[in-house]
Amino acid sequence: MRPLFTSLFASALALGLVSASLVGCETPAPRAALSYTADAKRAYDEAMNEFNAHNWIEAQELFRTVKRKYSYSKYARLAELRIADADFELEKFTEAIRGYRQFVHDHRSDPDEVAYARARIAESQYKQINDTFLLPSADERDQAVVLDAFKELKGYLHDYPSTKESEKIRELLTDVTARLMRHELYVARFYLRVDNFDAAVLRVHYAMRNFAGSAAATKSPGPAGAGAELIDSGLEAEALLLLGEVYLKMHKFGEARDAFNSIVRDYPRSPLVLQANNYLAYMKERVDSVP
Repeated sequence: MRPLFTSLFASALALGLVSASLVGCETPAPRAALSYTADAKRAYDEAMNEFNAHNWIEAQELFRTVKRKYSYSKYARLAELRIADADFELEKFTEAIRGYRQFVHDHRSDPDEVAYARARIAESQYKQINDTFLLPSADERDQAVVLDAFKELKGYLHDYPSTKESEKIRELLTDVTARLMRHELYVARFYLRVDNFDAAVLRVHYAMRNFAGSAAATKSPGPAGAGAELIDSGLEAEALLLLGEVYLKMHKFGEARDAFNSIVRDYPRSPLVLQANNYLAYMKERVDSVP
């Protein structure tokens, strides 16, 4: 009996050890996952403390650690955005744009974060505009940065018309649109001063077609443009007045009259209505009365 009892006891003991080992294999997995997530959050929060203290470089190093050690957690994804945010705060806009674009490329399934990254790309493009863009000069200035900002801002509002970032983006687009319009009008006036009337007309038409608000873009003389979605720059009446003045110099009185009438009709609150009416009265007296 003793050998049999010993054998049974040994078998039972072995089964118990096996069961214990199986339990040991099953239970740590959820515990380990919870620990991994908790550790990732703890590391992310530590990095955010540095970020909120405006210690941008230190924060970036900690966020990179989060990305490296906890790459399978959501905190690694958020760390990517914060690294780009730190570059933005450091005014390293080229690096920030690169980081945001990479995030958009890698995480298309996260719509809220992607919308945020897209807004920051547009704002970073805006921040790169040089304030000397409109310094007086007879030469054309490089508009690439301004046009890039215009396209990014406009594209964002097309895709995200009502996010929490949209209002700020709309304000930036209004400013960029006015900058582009003002630049084109400056160049048109230069051509007018040197009596290159055709070039002046082309520049005003280009400005109206590409950067004017919907009323001017659809009702003004000149080439029709797809401007219905554009932000009002506030310079449409000024552009029309300049266009009318150029046409007067060219003795194209019908086109001049159309430009001045457009100001009166489409921009009745503009202070330039008085000048437009004066021009119309002058034409009625001097031009229309000629047999």
